[in-house]
Amino acid sequence: MLKAAPSSWSPKLAVGITLTLVFLCGVAAGAVAMNLGVHNLLHQPAFDTPAGKALYFEHLQKELDLTPAQSEQIQSVLNDFWLYYRTVLSDSKARVEQLLNEEQRKKFERMLQERQPR
Repeated sequence: MLKAAPSSWSPKLAVGITLTLVFLCGVAAGAVAMNLGVHNLLHQPAFDTPAGKALYFEHLQKELDLTPAQSEQIQSVLNDFWLYYRTVLSDSKARVEQLLNEEQRKKFERMLQERQPR
């Protein structure tokens, strides 16, 4: 029977080095992912923000190869849609708040604030 070579490393040291290497691999993988733009894909601007509107419109222009006249008309339609969207959200919020007592309204407002993009 073969005997294992005596190890000069303590188990605590081996675990420490292993955990450090795993951590460093995670850091490297995260850095590569951020460099490749994964962060931007996961954190798009909100749909109803100016940046989100511009991004969506640019996407439409590129994918549909819009003429300048089409771009202008579609921009007008999208502006109407976003105005309608905001109006519906505002009206819905007001209607919900009418159904709540004061304490519930405060909680509801906090919930909405937590969901706001930063």
